[in-house]
Amino acid sequence: MAENEQAAAGSENQNQPQFALQRIYVKDLSFESPNSPLVFQEQWKPEVNLDLNTSHSKVSDNQYEVVLSLTVTAKMGEKVAYIVEIQQAGVFMVQGIEGGQLGQMLGAYCPTILFPYAREAIDGVVNKGSFPALMLAPVNFDAIYAQALKRKQEEGASEAKEEPQTH
Repeated sequence: MAENEQAAAGSENQNQPQFALQRIYVKDLSFESPNSPLVFQEQWKPEVNLDLNTSHSKVSDNQYEVVLSLTVTAKMGEKVAYIVEIQQAGVFMVQGIEGGQLGQMLGAYCPTILFPYAREAIDGVVNKGSFPALMLAPVNFDAIYAQALKRKQEEGASEAKEEPQTH
């Protein structure tokens, strides 16, 4: 009888939502300083621009790779001081979570986990390029995900209105 209870408990656990981080890694990293060493002679007051993007793909039944892509461009006037591009990735086990919750998990929660690693890698490579430390401000991936979802829904609604109806 104890075996039946263990089997029942095991099948219940499979239905429970499960999430686990399995691996975090740098998938791609690039640093360019096209105007060095001349840029070092100027007073350091850069304009810093951050572009970010996320993507995910299914690796196996319950495993997903999430990739956070960041591009940081620091300019001094019209001159580019440096450009850093990184793809910080992670493999996550997600089980028992589907639909909108899965989208939220892969589009917001996982990038939130990856961001501090990307920020630290960017800061390290900027320092190695002989530039002052760059600590990127935290990013609200939940808000970004919600905006992207809203934009998708609006685009879908406008496409539905434009489609000719056939009878």
